[in-house]
Amino acid sequence: MIKIIMNGCNGKMGQVISRLAAADDECEIVAGFDVNDAKENAYPVFTDPNEFTGDADVVIDFSHPSALTGILTYCKSRRLPVILATTGYTDEQKAEFKKASEEIPVFFSANMSLGINLLIDLAKKATKLLEGNFDIEIVERHHNQKIDAPSGTALAIADAIDETLSFPAEYVYDRHAVRRKRKKTEIGLHAVRGGTIVGDHEVIFAGTDEVIELKHSAHSKEVFAVGAIKAAKFIATKPAGMYNMSDIISEL
Repeated sequence: MIKIIMNGCNGKMGQVISRLAAADDECEIVAGFDVNDAKENAYPVFTDPNEFTGDADVVIDFSHPSALTGILTYCKSRRLPVILATTGYTDEQKAEFKKASEEIPVFFSANMSLGINLLIDLAKKATKLLEGNFDIEIVERHHNQKIDAPSGTALAIADAIDETLSFPAEYVYDRHAVRRKRKKTEIGLHAVRGGTIVGDHEVIFAGTDEVIELKHSAHSKEVFAVGAIKAAKFIATKPAGMYNMSDIISEL
């Protein structure tokens, strides 16, 4: 039985993970951390992580980037693996948790959906085969409350493609700002915001007389919760180092 600490337990994702974990025979949430402890949970909730000294195997963090230093300090002090499922980290914060991975296992993914990470893997394979003959565009769609654009997942897809290309790609976000023909080295990124769209990501490979499209649609937040729980089971027994969804896909 994997014992999980849920950081950000009273947020939307924390509550979804709590519900799914309660129905999972292989794991349980033994404690939650949250600045808001007003909600009723089936486990104790602490506003100060240091108040919990019970046994645990892994921490899932679905809170806020501002909580990073505190949760890393806690995990390092207890030698606990941590899953960072929050988005919006700065480059400095990414360097911070990469440094922490020298001491503890750190799992980070811009998107916790197994499906979206499979799409990234397929996009990399397609890029190797199609490079030079196809233009690459990425379209992402999210609800009207999302603040950042393009999404962190769209950027993760673009970065994975860029790493696969034999040349450095140029990211183009706003075509109306520059009147010119499209360069072969471009990756276009386009953001759509509207309604209650949970998250759609599409990779378009447009060639001469043919188009190949890879698409993933998330219909609920449960897909991210399922991924977080799968990551908890995966990393609980791993040595110190950086891990992501590609490692899970490789094991499968």
